[in-house]
Amino acid sequence: MSGIRAEMITETIETKRHQKFATWALFAPIYVLAIFFLSACSDPIKDKINQQRPITEKRVQQLANALDNNQVRNATLIKQYADKVRAQKPDLSLLIDEFKKDASTQGPMYLALVDRLNTVTNQPNMFSSNQALFNELINIYQAADPVLFSDALSDPLNVLADLSDGLLPRINSLSKSQSQKINNAQDFGTGEQLIGNPSYGHWNTGSNGMSFWAWYGMYSMIGDVFGSRRTSYNDWGRSRNYSYYNDYGRTRYSSPRQLKSQNQLDTRTKKSFQRRGQKYTSAYSKNRSGASSLSSQSKTAQSSANRFRSNSNKKSAYARKSKSTKNASFRNSRTTTSRGFRRGK
Repeated sequence: MSGIRAEMITETIETKRHQKFATWALFAPIYVLAIFFLSACSDPIKDKINQQRPITEKRVQQLANALDNNQVRNATLIKQYADKVRAQKPDLSLLIDEFKKDASTQGPMYLALVDRLNTVTNQPNMFSSNQALFNELINIYQAADPVLFSDALSDPLNVLADLSDGLLPRINSLSKSQSQKINNAQDFGTGEQLIGNPSYGHWNTGSNGMSFWAWYGMYSMIGDVFGSRRTSYNDWGRSRNYSYYNDYGRTRYSSPRQLKSQNQLDTRTKKSFQRRGQKYTSAYSKNRSGASSLSSQSKTAQSSANRFRSNSNKKSAYARKSKSTKNASFRNSRTTTSRGFRRGK
């Protein structure tokens, strides 16, 4: 009897083994297909990132080569303007030498691109999503276009033009008086084209909530030497004049963190004015006039910036609407129940 029982147990085990194999054989093609589709649909953005990173790295290196070989128009003009202004005002040599760096790979604008690229490569966790990281690679790639970069250099170049007291003409820009009149802008003194640009300074917010522009390093001479009044964000945001960075290049020449900080400051300022019942026109709500002879790349960048601003406004409006709807639901529920319910530098 024990032998018969052993044979029955063996047959049972073999039967179950064959059943499992038959089941696996039946569903194996489905498992293989599932794995294939999961791998194919894992994350297409990662593939784009891996393709775009070396392209962006190459573009940044090409810009360095162009700067070293005097192939960036406004960089070459910066060198020429700097030499002439130094001869005219030797007491400003330290400040002028600082501006002359903009014509090289030692300038703050170029170094900012390198720093952002390093962040993408070495600190990808700094980005909220793979899409945000990919967008940053595209922005850096476009900002490193030698023609677009040349246009961006028009701001420091025109500061040198203003320092020359009319000896040297502005480039890619109307005169200060013309753009000031067109934009109904205040005069924020020599160097006002660079206010708001994180390559040259930052907004310093005090304990009282007021924010003032603070220059980096040697650029502080602009305020010290020319006696420019302390620029508050409240005044500048409402009444700033044209500058390339603020009106064309902000989304290209700022890191995501810098853009976020700028937008948060602008939102806080707007709310502060609203609490006092005063009107506030955002520093970035519209483009100021004053550009001339800009490249097609810059015009494309402006169109992209306008779309970015429009999308941001739509998101803000949606958020306000959602909040309002939520509050309304909360208020309605209270009538029947007793429930209660933040890349600068």
